[in-house]
Amino acid sequence: MDLGVSSMQFGTAERGFMLSQDGPLDMRMDGGRQPEQITAADVLAHIDEGSLYKVLKFYGEEKNARLLSRALVESRYMFQHLDTTQGLANMVSSLLEGTTRTDKLGRHAHPATKTFQALRILVNNELNELDYAMRLAHYYLRPKGVLVAISFHSLEDTIIKRHLQGVDLDHTPATIGLGLAKHRTALSTYTKDEMERITTKAWKQLTKHVVLPSEEEVASNPRARSAKLRSALCL
Repeated sequence: MDLGVSSMQFGTAERGFMLSQDGPLDMRMDGGRQPEQITAADVLAHIDEGSLYKVLKFYGEEKNARLLSRALVESRYMFQHLDTTQGLANMVSSLLEGTTRTDKLGRHAHPATKTFQALRILVNNELNELDYAMRLAHYYLRPKGVLVAISFHSLEDTIIKRHLQGVDLDHTPATIGLGLAKHRTALSTYTKDEMERITTKAWKQLTKHVVLPSEEEVASNPRARSAKLRSALCL
């Protein structure tokens, strides 16, 4: 299971993912087959400040989420329609002027990178799709079948790790769209079915820790710098 995005999609300005070239603020992975799906421009045109703050904070892990969400929503009242990639990128850059960001290789990173990531994840429902894919993987794999998953940011890796560890995402505090926590007191009791579900492992992890790319691999393939590999045996 390779969760990396398609270079072909990211390299086409018309798809709305690029920071370096102007194009419509689309960001739909499959917009051609699902024209009714909302775009990133639709989101920015209708979302409220509180919801946008959560999207930027949790999906983009953006430290300046409060500042950006307020400014992006207020721009609507100044008749500034954010419907192009350069329009959004330039606005975020102006709001974060003086902020220097680098990637894991120490290279310059665009100030709007995390904003674009957050909107892309929201538009394509990526985390819920991954959660569903992990459930399907366990359903369809035969016993002793092997799952290998490569993720590229911490949100994806957390979902994979929780599945492999047997943590039910529907009963854990999540960010957005993965369910609300259900808390129990110390006096709460579990039913027999609940205890069986909790104690029965669905996966046996084949690697004790997450596997990261070597320095040599990153040097030859810089896009591998964020990759995290986990593998497990289906029980």
